[in-house]
Amino acid sequence: MDIRPVAGALGAEILGVDLAAGLASAQAQQIHEAFVEHHVLFFRDQELTPEQQVKFTELFGEPDIYPFIAGMPDAPEVIEIVKTESDAVNFGGSWHSDTSYMPEPALGTVLYAVEVPNAGGDTLFANTAAAYDALSCGMQRMVSGLVGVNSSDNGYGGSRARAMDKLNAMKGAYNVESASYESEHPIVRTHPETGRKSLYIGRGHTARFKNMTAQESEPLISWLTRHISQPEFTCRFRWQPGSIAVWDNRSTQHYALNDYAGKRRHMRRVTIKGDKPF
Repeated sequence: MDIRPVAGALGAEILGVDLAAGLASAQAQQIHEAFVEHHVLFFRDQELTPEQQVKFTELFGEPDIYPFIAGMPDAPEVIEIVKTESDAVNFGGSWHSDTSYMPEPALGTVLYAVEVPNAGGDTLFANTAAAYDALSCGMQRMVSGLVGVNSSDNGYGGSRARAMDKLNAMKGAYNVESASYESEHPIVRTHPETGRKSLYIGRGHTARFKNMTAQESEPLISWLTRHISQPEFTCRFRWQPGSIAVWDNRSTQHYALNDYAGKRRHMRRVTIKGDKPF
């Protein structure tokens, strides 16, 4: 097994493993250590059934049920994310950390490519720990006392599920009666395995700061989200069929690019249960 960093900020590609065949305990340990160190891991040329994807996810934690989309019949933890040739809107098209609107947001995510365009549809990742470290001491002190109010309906003008069901290719896959979620989490969170601090704020889910209005919060939310996504904190992954990305939501954000109009993209996703940020 070969672990190769892909960028200075984060990311590593792992070569020489067949995930469908299972992993030796030493390999599993190496992969988990690389996950914590590099924040996001990439695998290529894998052939996984939905059930095998769930099994692989268990290497990092307990697979979870996504609240807005029904899972696959034989693997309810797996959701399918599809954008067809006629769709204009994609899934995950803003900088965010998955399910930060939940009381215990996802620890991580495992995304598997079934079908991708021949160009476009890449995913960007950002190292939010490196972004925190790069802040001035004064800014670090200021943001350390802030609490973000994260909402599943942020930017959707009401129900997230109803809005996405109308716009996305996956119409009918959404549970339009899903509840809305709102949770408060510190803007600076501590990674439970490394003790390293990172910024926990995203344009996609953070609606405002606690005890502040949305209008008052907007300038700093906008500045911090631009800061996190600077090129020196990021890496970019080009998908191929059979590619897998596994990222740590506790120390990263990601952005699914919507630059493949008229082309189809089909992914399978599993989220990993997390705990309350501190």
